[in-house]
Amino acid sequence: METLTALHTRRSIRNYTDQAVPEQAILTLLEAAMIAPSAGNAQPWQYIIVDDPTVLRQVPVINPYAGMAPNAPVSIVVCGDLNAEKYKGFWVQDCSAAIQNMLLAATALGLGTVWTGIYPVEERVLAFQRLLQLPESIIPLALIVIGHPAASSERKSRFDATKVHHNCWGKPRSFGTCRA
Repeated sequence: METLTALHTRRSIRNYTDQAVPEQAILTLLEAAMIAPSAGNAQPWQYIIVDDPTVLRQVPVINPYAGMAPNAPVSIVVCGDLNAEKYKGFWVQDCSAAIQNMLLAATALGLGTVWTGIYPVEERVLAFQRLLQLPESIIPLALIVIGHPAASSERKSRFDATKVHHNCWGKPRSFGTCRA
């Protein structure tokens, strides 16, 4: 799939078929995630693949916005590794870039995903750390639910010119300059 097509057709998918996600697809998603940029090339991420139905059934109890997780064949928890940080606090941006790569790769493979947040909600962070037996220095950022979508997505534009400013706040895109 062409990159711009993947960008425009990627959607948050919450309904999945019963079809399994092949191991090679999971590996492809992780490879895509790990090629993301990171501050100082620190690559402060860790990934937990969750395909145990018993564990997946516990997810909605921790995160009510991840109610679809038990109905998907696999999820990946994307975590920041505080011990791998070069620049304190940038792990969130680094892991978010990795997640976006993963979501786009999944779309290109014909898979559906939904990004469900964990961090910075402290109760969720602590509960996922307990559930997955994570060390204290590993902070779960998000749960990415993955499966074959039960429906297809159409290409859609969300471009909004009112959110674009030129050279200063409030000036529509043009070739002018700001005046004090």
